[in-house]
This record gives sequence, structure tokens and C-alpha cells, in this order.
Amino acid sequence: MPTASPNPLTVGLSKALLPEPCSLVIFGGAGDLSRRKLLPGLYNLMRDGVLPANFAVVGFARTDLDDERFRALAREGIEKYSRRSLDPDAFEHFARNLFFVRGGFADPAAYAALAKRLDEIEPGCGVPGNRIFYLSIPPSVMGVCVDQLQTAGLVRPPDAPPFSRIIVEKPIGHDLESARQLNATVARVFDENQVFRIDHYLGKETVQSLLVMRFANSIFEPLWNQKYVDHVQITVAEEEGVGTRANYYEEAGALRDMVQNHILQVLCLTAMEPPWSLSPDVVRDNRRAVLQGLRPIAGKDVEQHVVRAQYASGFHHGVEVPGYRNEPNVKPDSTTETYVALKCFIDNWRWAGVPFYLRTGKRMPKRASEIAVQFKEVPPILFNTDLHSPLEPNVLTVRIQPDEGLSLKIATKLPGPKVRIYPVKMDFRYGTTFGEQSPEAYERLLLDVMAGDATLFMRRDAVEASWTWAMGILEAWQERGTRWLPQYPAGSWGPLEAEKLIGADGRKWRAL
Repeated sequence: MPTASPNPLTVGLSKALLPEPCSLVIFGGAGDLSRRKLLPGLYNLMRDGVLPANFAVVGFARTDLDDERFRALAREGIEKYSRRSLDPDAFEHFARNLFFVRGGFADPAAYAALAKRLDEIEPGCGVPGNRIFYLSIPPSVMGVCVDQLQTAGLVRPPDAPPFSRIIVEKPIGHDLESARQLNATVARVFDENQVFRIDHYLGKETVQSLLVMRFANSIFEPLWNQKYVDHVQITVAEEEGVGTRANYYEEAGALRDMVQNHILQVLCLTAMEPPWSLSPDVVRDNRRAVLQGLRPIAGKDVEQHVVRAQYASGFHHGVEVPGYRNEPNVKPDSTTETYVALKCFIDNWRWAGVPFYLRTGKRMPKRASEIAVQFKEVPPILFNTDLHSPLEPNVLTVRIQPDEGLSLKIATKLPGPKVRIYPVKMDFRYGTTFGEQSPEAYERLLLDVMAGDATLFMRRDAVEASWTWAMGILEAWQERGTRWLPQYPAGSWGPLEAEKLIGADGRKWRAL
């Protein structure tokens, strides 16, 4: 029998980077993110035996809750959304460390009450004063919240224990200027090494494994360049429509909501140079270098390299659904894009001339995210001589969700006396190999903040670099003043214009 594997959440953490006892204050603690992700994630960490034994969780919001009702909210969230089923005894132990403080984000008295409550709670929970503040609130009130934390004396100097850390939830700004303003506001109170800007895509198991796949396997890295790679496709497809997020989405759109953060971060991990160490800033330096090498898309280039569209009415699992403009709280003449496809280039030595095709959209046929690296064709000699029926290319696919794993498509000979070639997949699946569900992204990231490991978080300069690149597209759209976007039926893979974008290069989107 094989020996038990080490816990995947703690592998790679040095003794200096083990999670420390702390209090986690969730601003917006009664909200959807807290109920669906944060509280179930903390419960799972406890069940996995990696959450510090001494911890406290304090929800902070204007919602009319007390400790018991906050615990009931946590129980409901765990029952519905946790990857581990609710165990009554385990939850009872977990719930003892859950507390709630009611107050407005701009109310100084509420922060004074929070400070007093933390001073009361922490000795009983065995917490030595280490505190993490999670801003699961709109960007418009983040600055007020940060200033009130400082005024209430809740923020300690960066190098003096016990520690104070802050987690900033996306969106980090609406454009470059607002992102800079938010970063400057946070920097007035917190040192950069205290700030953890969260992008949950970087916490997904397969996204983390990109570095391992590339730099722990000698067969991939020699081929990971313009000499052997034909192109790369990154797809993030969502089944759902805009749902209850119309008020936010009308101001954001697919480029801001998905490309500027999630997809660009995945692109950086896919394309970055080998870091000389796994030190957080070394890894983040290399990710930022990819953003700096992204060729700007602006002005007339936007028409050639970017497609945007909206979903029209269609069918989702056989049920008719409305188009975007007919969704509740959406303007009837809205030009907010629910789909975007882009053709990008990274102008450096490794990737010169290799196109990266990015696409994301709502109301796609299924929920799926993947990175597909397509290698160049073999010469038209021996087995690839039929120009009308060329061999299918080798493709390495990293599936981010929902079926986490990777596959490599290769050509092989069909059994028999004739030479007939058939494409097959060598497939690896996390669930099949390891026999258990991978930890949720937020679990990994919460644990890293407790350990002070910023590797999987966005640094200020990278956030502003990604916005700088995105602004060229956003400004071109604004100048063009389009009043009607191309449409695609709900339940389809996007508009015809996106097929033309990649088809103009003699390529096509992958079928997921």
C-alpha cells in the first residue's frame, strides 16, 4: 500500500511560512462571498487539519445579525456550498470561534466596537493579536474602511508583531485611474507586504500546477517557445447569464470582469520565464514581465484583434432564456459586452510571433475553463503528406474547471496491416488519480494569507500594468460609440465574428 500523501494545502510551505493563529475580520461578512466561499472554505480548512488551532472569525456588516444568527448563516452556507459535508460535531467546534459585529463601513463607533470586541474575543480563542481584514465590499467604500481601521488603531506597523494584513477583493478599480486611487488609498495605511489583492483563479489547483508542469518536467520547457508552439488558446466559458449581478455587470462587462484580471493572470503563468526561486516577489516579477511584454491593442488595432458581443435569447438545458438586453436591471439599449475574444502577442524572445487567443463569455453551452497549447505541425513528409487531410496537431490542454487535469493529444497508428494514423489523448485527472476533490481556490488563498505568502496574489504594479493594457481597448470602444453589438444565441459558443477572428489566421476555436 502507498504511504499517505502529505496534505496538498501545506506542501511547499517552509517552517517560516506556516499559517499563524489569527483573527479574520470579514467586512461584508453577511454577503454572498462570505456565505458561499469564505465561511465554507474556513470550515474545510479546519476539517483538513490545516487551519490554526487558535483562530477567530468576525463578520462585520450593517445586516441585523448577532453571533448566533451569523453562525446560522455559516451553517447554511456550509450545508449548501462546502466541498465537505457538514459534520455536526465539527461545526459546533468551528462555530464557537465565529462572531459578528454590526455596523456601517463609515461609522467610527462601529470600528471602536470592533476593536473592543476583538480585544475581548482573542484571549479566549488563543489568538495573539494577529489580524487579517478581508474587504469583501464594493470598491467605493474600501477607502473609507481602510481609513477607519487606521483611526480605530486596528492597523499595526508592517514589521512589528502581532501582524496586520488586508485582503482586497476584486474588482480593484473600474479603470486605470480608479485602480491607482484605490491602491494609493490602501498604501496610506498598509505597507505593500501587508496587502493581499486576491484573484481566486490563481488559487485553483490546476492554475497553481502550471509552474510544476512546466518547470518540474523536462519534456515541456524545451518546447515552450516560438520555435515549437503554433498558438495558445485560453477559454473561460460560463453557463450562467448575468443573473442578479446586472447592476454590477452593466458597469463592468466581460473585459473588465474576466479578462483584465482572471485571464491575464492565467496568461502570465502560462507564458512567464522560469523564476530563479519560488520567493513570492521573484515569481511576481516574472508574471509582471509578461504584462509588460503584451503588445498594446489600441485605436484601429482593436477592430482587427478584438471581438465583443452580447448573448441573445436562446436555450439553456432546453429551457428558453432571455437575451441580455431583456434581463432584469439591464438597459434596453445596453452596449455592455457579455462575450469578448482577443488575439494577443507577447513581444519577447520566447513568444515572438506566437498568437494568444483569449475568449470568455456568458450563456455558453457549458461551464469550462482551459489553457490549450497547440504545437506546430510536423513537416509534410512521411505521415503528413496529404495536404487535403493533414494530421491533427499535438495539443497540450490544461483543464482548470470543472474536470481538473491535463491531456496531451498525440498521433498513433491504428492496429492493422496498413499505416493509418489516429489522434489519441493521454489524459490525467486530479479526481481519478488522487481520489478526492481538490481544495477550493479560496481555501488555498486564505491559508496563504495566514502564512504571509503572497506568491498567488497580485502586486500593485501588476494590477496597474494589466489595467494599462486593457485601457487601450476600453478607450477605443468608448471613442467608437457603438450602439449595437453583434449577438450570439444563448447556449452557443459565441458570435460569428469570433470565428472569423481566429479563422483569418487559418485556425479555429477548440471544441470544449
